[in-house]
Amino acid sequence: MRTIEIRTAQNVTIEYETASLRERGLAVFIDLLIVFAFFFFVIFFLALFLPGLLGGVGSELFMVIFYLVSPVTGFMLYQFASEVLANGQSWGKKAMNIQVVRLDGKEPELTDYMLRAAFHLVDTLLSLGVLAAIVISSSAKGQRLGDLTANTTVIRTRNASRFRLEDILRIDSLEKYEPHYPQVRSLSEQDMLVVKSIVSRNQKHPNTAHRQAALKAAQHIAQILDIQELPRDPVAFLRTLLRDYIVLTR
Repeated sequence: MRTIEIRTAQNVTIEYETASLRERGLAVFIDLLIVFAFFFFVIFFLALFLPGLLGGVGSELFMVIFYLVSPVTGFMLYQFASEVLANGQSWGKKAMNIQVVRLDGKEPELTDYMLRAAFHLVDTLLSLGVLAAIVISSSAKGQRLGDLTANTTVIRTRNASRFRLEDILRIDSLEKYEPHYPQVRSLSEQDMLVVKSIVSRNQKHPNTAHRQAALKAAQHIAQILDIQELPRDPVAFLRTLLRDYIVLTR
C-alpha cells in the first residue's frame, strides 16, 4: 500500500495510506448507482404523473438530452455537493472509508471540489474510468487528473488513529483544547517528529518491537519532562504529547 506524508499548517508531518484503485473504483460505482437510481425515480415520476411530457412533438430530442446530458451533469453535481457537505466524502467514499484531502495540509476549498467534479467528465465518464485507472496507477500519490489539478488525493480513513489531520485542523485555540502536559514545549520540533514516526509505525505495524520502542520513548520523554506517573498506554501518551505540542507552539 502506497503512503503519502502531509505537512500541516502547524508544520507537523502525518503519514497516510492512499486509497487503492479498487477502493476508489467501488466508491465511484456506488455513487453511479445512487445517481442513476435518482434519475430512474425521476423518469418513473414523469411517466406516471406527466405522460404528455414524454410524448408528442420533440419528445425524441427531449429524451436524448434527458438520458445523456442530465445523468452526466447530475453525477458531477452530486460529486461536488456531497464532497463539500461531507468533508471530502461522497456516499461511495463513506462506504469505502476513504476521503479527499489536500496535499499541502489545508482543508480542500470549493474550487478544489469543483475541479475534481468537473474532471470526472474526462477521468470517469467519457473514458469509462480507464483514464482515471491509468493515471492513478502511474501516479506516486494516487492522483487522477482531477486530483492533479486540485492538488488533492484520496486517503484511507479505515485505519486512521485518533490523531488525524482533521483533528489538528479543528484545534482552533487553547479555549477548545486544554493541554495535558504543558512542559512539552521544552522539546524540539525534531523530537516531536521522532515521536510522530513512532506513533505512525505502531499504527501501521502493531507488533511487539514497535510497542517496545513506543514504551521506551514514552519512558524517556516522561523522565525528561518530569512526569511522575506514566500512563498505561504509551502510544496514547505519545499522541497526547503531539497534540499538546501542536496547540502550545502554533
